[in-house]
Amino acid sequence: MKRAPAAKAGATPRAANRPAPGIDVEAITKVVLTSLEDDKAEDILAIDIRGKSSFADMLVVASGRSSRHVGALADHVMRNLKDAGIKDVRVEGLPQGDWVLVDAGDVVVHLFRPEVRSFYNIEKIWAGATPDSQQS
Repeated sequence: MKRAPAAKAGATPRAANRPAPGIDVEAITKVVLTSLEDDKAEDILAIDIRGKSSFADMLVVASGRSSRHVGALADHVMRNLKDAGIKDVRVEGLPQGDWVLVDAGDVVVHLFRPEVRSFYNIEKIWAGATPDSQQS
């Protein structure tokens, strides 16, 4: 049976889905935004939620034109994140393609079909989180 290596004194353990050291939230967000822009996502919105939430530091919300487009956006975002060194990228909702969530640790990406996005309107919940919210 293998034993886990001993942690350094005073070090705090990093959650499994957190990015590797040296990869910051801004770099991850840039990878996501570039991927979405390259793949013609619509109404891309990045919302800085640092200090407002414990589950992430940045939310990215975007729309695809169809379920197939949403699935392709999610697939390309995941691939680009892995290429950038984010090892544990998780995804939910990919088979249906109405609302796909890509969890890259400190950055969470919500991809919607337009009708589903307007129904849930999650950006309204978080848009007031900080004046630093960006729209692309």
